[in-house]
Amino acid sequence: MKKSHPIRRTLLATAATVSGIVLLLSLKPASDPAGSVQAGAAGGAPSAQGGVVAGAQTLTGTAVQTDYGPVQVRITVDGGKITQADAVQKPSGGRSTQISDTAIPKLNQAAVAAGNADIDAVSGATYTSDGYKKSLQSALDQAGKAQGSGGQGSGAQTLTGTTVQTDYGPVQVRITVDGGKITQADAVQKPSGGRSTQISDTAIPKLNQAAVAAGSADIDAVSGATYTSDGYKQSLQSALDQAGKTQGSGGETSGGGAEAGGSQDAGGGAADSGAGKSTGTQVLTGSAVKTDYGPVQVRITVTDGRITNAEALQQPSGGRSTQISGTAIPKLNQNAVAAGSADIDAVSGATYTSEGYKKSVQSALDQAG
Repeated sequence: MKKSHPIRRTLLATAATVSGIVLLLSLKPASDPAGSVQAGAAGGAPSAQGGVVAGAQTLTGTAVQTDYGPVQVRITVDGGKITQADAVQKPSGGRSTQISDTAIPKLNQAAVAAGNADIDAVSGATYTSDGYKKSLQSALDQAGKAQGSGGQGSGAQTLTGTTVQTDYGPVQVRITVDGGKITQADAVQKPSGGRSTQISDTAIPKLNQAAVAAGSADIDAVSGATYTSDGYKQSLQSALDQAGKTQGSGGETSGGGAEAGGSQDAGGGAADSGAGKSTGTQVLTGSAVKTDYGPVQVRITVTDGRITNAEALQQPSGGRSTQISGTAIPKLNQNAVAAGSADIDAVSGATYTSEGYKKSVQSALDQAG
C-alpha cells in the first residue's frame, strides 16, 4: 500500500480545518442573543408599567372628634396597599400628648401591616384608637372610590362626608352612590349622651331615608332635631361633592363622537377637545379642623389644576370670633386662590383661624391629588 507524503497529509488537514471554520461561520444561530435581550426588554416594559398605572395616592381622612381631641389620618396607597400612615391631628396637651406619642406610631404600623382599618386598639388609648380607625376608614373609602372610577365609572362608590360640628356634637355621613343615585346613607357620627342620644335615634333614620329618596342634600330638617339635621345635610353635601368630582373627571367624548358622524376630521377634533377637558372642574371639601376658637372647614373649586374659588363652610363664631372670622376668612379665600396652594400667610390677629384654614385647604388639595 502506498504511503501518503507527510507534507500532503499536513496540507489536507489544514484545508479540512479551514473548510470547517468557514462552514461554522456561515451558519446562522438558531436564536440571536442580542435579539432575545431586546425582545425581552420590549415585552417586559408593558407588564411592568401595567402594575403601577394607578401610582401612589396620598389620601387624608376626615377629622374624627374624640373625648380628648380630634384624630385625623393621612395615608399613602400604592398598588392597592397602604405604604405609609400618619396622624395629621392627634389629641395633645398634658397626659394626652404622652398617650398619643405612644399610641400613634403603633397604630401607624398596624395600618400598614393590615392594609385596612380593621386593627386592634392600643391599650390605654381606646378613644384615640377608635378615632384613628374611623379616620383611616374614611381615607380608604376615597382610595376605593378612585380605583372604582378607573374603568367602570358607573360602579358603586362609598363616600364619607366631612365631620360637621353642631351645638350638640359632631355629625358625619357616609353614603353609597351607584349609577349616580344615593342607594344608602348612614351617620358615622351623631350627637350622643342624655337627650341627644334619643333625638339622634329618632332623627337619623328619617334623614337617611330622606337622603336616599331625594338623591341630594336638599332635604327637610326633622322636627325637634334642627341642629342635627343641619349638620347631617352639610356632611351629606360634602360627600356628594366627592361623587361629583369623580363623575366630572369621566370625560364627555361619546357625545362628540356621535355628532361627528362619518367625518374623520370632525372626530379627531372631538377627541382632542375631550382630552383637553379631562381634568375638568372639581369641588373639594376639606376636613373640619378644630381650633381653640372653633372649627374651620374649607371648600375649594379646582379647574384644570388651579384653585378658582375658595370659601369657608365652617368658621369660628360667637362674640369676638365672629368679627375676626368676618375679616380674616375673605382674605384667606383670596390668598388661597392667588397662591393656588395652602402655602399662604396667616392673617394678622387671626393666627388660629388661619392655621385651621390652611390645614383644611391642604386636605382638600390632597383629594385633588
